[in-house]
Amino acid sequence: MARATVGARRAAAAATGTDPALDPGARLLALLERAERVLERFEQAFVPSAQPPDWGAAHAFRWRRRGAAAQLLPVRTPPAIRLGDLHGIDEHKRRIERNTRQFVAGRPANNVLLTGARGTGKSSLVKACLNKYAAKGLRLIEVDKADLIDLPELMELLVDRPERFIVFADDLSFDDGEPGYKALKSVLDGSVATQADNVLIYATSNRRHLLPETMRDNLGYAHGEDGELHPGEVVEEKISLSDRFGLWVSFYPFDQDHYLAIAAHWLQAFGATAEQAEAARAEALLWALERGSRSGRIAWQFARDWAGRKLG
Repeated sequence: MARATVGARRAAAAATGTDPALDPGARLLALLERAERVLERFEQAFVPSAQPPDWGAAHAFRWRRRGAAAQLLPVRTPPAIRLGDLHGIDEHKRRIERNTRQFVAGRPANNVLLTGARGTGKSSLVKACLNKYAAKGLRLIEVDKADLIDLPELMELLVDRPERFIVFADDLSFDDGEPGYKALKSVLDGSVATQADNVLIYATSNRRHLLPETMRDNLGYAHGEDGELHPGEVVEEKISLSDRFGLWVSFYPFDQDHYLAIAAHWLQAFGATAEQAEAARAEALLWALERGSRSGRIAWQFARDWAGRKLG
């Protein structure tokens, strides 16, 4: 605002033939403008850069920003989920595990977007891949949506490391205008601050296109002479982020048989016999009915409740 005002005063002075240096108001505004620039440089010089963590402290880390300071915090007790614990998603496991194996081996691999029904194993699958390949140098860094704007700074920390990193954004969705959206889009494709060769981005979401879609968006569709529909700019923008993920994997709600198989697996993992797991089928179905969902998460929650009641 000060800069624009000074410019306007100078233009007015030039038009009237007066000397802007003699205008006290212009001199004051120019002084304030210079002071503001000095203050900005001072702040930039003293904002602390994120420091590398103790990479040997953990296999998983969280990127956290508190005010001006950001750091990578080790997760000392990550989930112990294994690929063998995930049932009913065999093709999903095959595709994600293969991509991760290629990445760990230093071969070309894709950024991954896992979308679909809640509780079907999207996040668990990513964590299970970490558990399988951690001994071969794989590391996981979880970044909250609000902190995605820090991705270029995070890449600077990772680029020269020998490990292979999955930057994990869980339950991702954006509202219009959020800064993290453009930051992620730039890192995935087309920015000078591109992602490092030893980094992939895995994201999970209940939305395929990550942005809310409204009826108003349809007004931008154009009709070709042959009757073909062409999406408008708003729709194109909303699908452009998803397009930058090279691998899409979609998850769907489980049917009853899959749900019961998962419940039986977790019951036995908690110490039940096969006969006890079979006898608990009716209770498992009632649990799902009360929750209004059949998913891996619901089956796991039922098994924990049943084991706590029956095996304690």
